[in-house]
Amino acid sequence: MSRVRELTDDVLAFWRERHLCTVTTLRTDGSPHVIPMGIVLDPEAGVAWGITSGASQKVRNLEAGGDPRVAVCQVDGRRWCTLEGGAEVRRDPGSVEEAVRRYAERYRTPSVNPTRVALRIEVIRVLGNV
Repeated sequence: MSRVRELTDDVLAFWRERHLCTVTTLRTDGSPHVIPMGIVLDPEAGVAWGITSGASQKVRNLEAGGDPRVAVCQVDGRRWCTLEGGAEVRRDPGSVEEAVRRYAERYRTPSVNPTRVALRIEVIRVLGNV
């Protein structure tokens, strides 16, 4: 386990490579909801960003008032890394623009989505083998 600001160069490089992640949120009954998603790590701020539709199940899970914890995992062969932390849905234009900008740097410019929201994850734990 390590803190996001104490990551090795190899781990940071792994999070700059283009990999899809799995993102796990918790439904109100406590069962996991796991989906593929593009996530971008901001190690200086200790957060990770994602973009999604405001009507998605993961957004509903996070806004239901239950457990905001999430796990974000990316895998490439034997290399893997998981980020754990608390997530919040951000609907304000500044946060959405920031998340879109970061997403475009790592993946590609996303298509227009008028219902887009940002997920901001405060990373509290990093696990992995890179």
